[in-house]
Amino acid sequence: MDEKNREHHLESGFTEEILRLNAVPAPLFGTYTVPRGGSGKVPAALILPGSGPVDRDGNIPGTETGCIKALAHELAHQGIASLRIDKRGVGASREAAPSEQELRLETYVADAIRWLTALREQTEVGRVYLIGHSEGALIATIAAQRIPCDGLALLAGAGRPAGEVIRSQLVSTGIEMALVRAAGVILSAMERGQTVDSVPPELNALFRPSVQPYLRSWLAVDPATELARVKVPTMVIQGDRDLQVSITDARRLVAHQRDAQLTVVHGMNHILRTVPTNRDANLASYNVPSLPISASLPPILADFMIPWRDSDTRRMMG
Repeated sequence: MDEKNREHHLESGFTEEILRLNAVPAPLFGTYTVPRGGSGKVPAALILPGSGPVDRDGNIPGTETGCIKALAHELAHQGIASLRIDKRGVGASREAAPSEQELRLETYVADAIRWLTALREQTEVGRVYLIGHSEGALIATIAAQRIPCDGLALLAGAGRPAGEVIRSQLVSTGIEMALVRAAGVILSAMERGQTVDSVPPELNALFRPSVQPYLRSWLAVDPATELARVKVPTMVIQGDRDLQVSITDARRLVAHQRDAQLTVVHGMNHILRTVPTNRDANLASYNVPSLPISASLPPILADFMIPWRDSDTRRMMG
């Protein structure tokens, strides 16, 4: 670890402290959560957030989900330490942002590898796992090919290349078909490695020229093909009320990784909350951080990360 901020506070059943990782052009920051009361080494997970300006807690500007923070706390109650991080340009790591023209998927992969090394160096940590949420699942998958870890858990990770996912998500939003077709033309060009200079104003937030280098690096990668290269135990977890990623995605992932386990969590949406079937209620959950995450998820992860524990231990930790 390059440097550590030792100012930490107590929470019920666990401690948290800020970790700092020296980087160029500025440091990166994350929160290290450790269960209290145990003895010996504990398993630990690096939790990688999804796409866009997502902070260590799972929030983006204007929307407060708190889903990653809630997951870290629930894992602590299961006896698992975790490290959740602010991506470059986000939260306390905002000064470490490269320009949009310089950002690539590989940037986040390299950061994940350094953070996993830092996590392994913590004195309490035994086995080390990667947990990736949404786009973070792809980053975790690539990182798991390059640095030793004890397992990989993918939460709501796409099983198709990003271009296919973006196309289907645009259709599901109900925007005008003319814009859907225009987006398709832009995506096809970028999938061929081309830059698109003329972008409709309505699509500028997604396809502005300055972000296209990152998009091209993302569009070129097939998550299922990457997972086939992973050689560590893998768990694919998918909610059946996810509006952004489908069970079909999860099945495509495990079809390419013969040893991966697939678990479908009933009622869980993309931000790991249990929601009703109503679409409006599902979307409303994205801005209610007090909602608990799915009660099924932490034990599923704990059984994967602590496979030797018995049912009595599970009940005591739950």
